[in-house]
Amino acid sequence: MTFEELNKKCSCFAKKIQNCTQGEQCTAHHGPLSENCQAGKVKICKVTGDRKLCARMASLGVLPGQEAELICPQKGSQCLLKIHGGTLSLDQLTSNNIIVQSV
Repeated sequence: MTFEELNKKCSCFAKKIQNCTQGEQCTAHHGPLSENCQAGKVKICKVTGDRKLCARMASLGVLPGQEAELICPQKGSQCLLKIHGGTLSLDQLTSNNIIVQSV
């Protein structure tokens, strides 16, 4: 399927894919995952939030000290995080509570 065909089927999804491949570049980052604008490896420094959120992230393997790969970052929005062989789609509120450092 070409990009044009994909664009005709679902323009919103096609725009997201295009933003992934043509995103802005930034320097090394240390802060919330949602504010990271560079795809690549990150190290999880801290998970903040309420007890329920921390427990959920721990059950998914998102723990301090773990390395993960940020895929398709959209600054200030949701993001995809590849960790332990799986891919997580995190909403903005959740990704605001994950403090990371670029590796």
